[in-house]
Amino acid sequence: MHILYHNRKRNDAAEIVLGATYATRDELLAQSDYVVLTVPLTPETRGMIGRAEFAKMKLTATLVNVARGAVVDAAALAEALTARRIHAAALDVTDPEPLPRDHPLLRLDNLIITPHLGSATVETRRKMAEMSIVNLFAGLDGKPLPHRVAVS
Repeated sequence: MHILYHNRKRNDAAEIVLGATYATRDELLAQSDYVVLTVPLTPETRGMIGRAEFAKMKLTATLVNVARGAVVDAAALAEALTARRIHAAALDVTDPEPLPRDHPLLRLDNLIITPHLGSATVETRRKMAEMSIVNLFAGLDGKPLPHRVAVS
């Protein structure tokens, strides 16, 4: 499989180890059969995939969002899928989450939505528990938490 990636900066190690090829965002959208989103939700990434991006994608492309729901404009996604502007989408996250029962996305036959289970592996859950314990002991010792979730 030929892997394209886009990031703010090139990742030479990924290119060597994975054989990945850096592409501009527009090149990636235009050439990819599968566009997989794995970005954090920031002001910069909120709504980063919308009407303009769907218009650049192949008619045969599938969008996979395992990032955060708000990275994708849900109305634009519903339009693209309904009009068959893209082939399909698979979402592990939505915005809002969960979607209201009458949301247009829930009526589509070319969309799969999973209940935000991307981290539901034994290995990941074990690591999450270990991180919680490390944080607990650091807090009890009056030390900074090594795995802070938010900065206050």
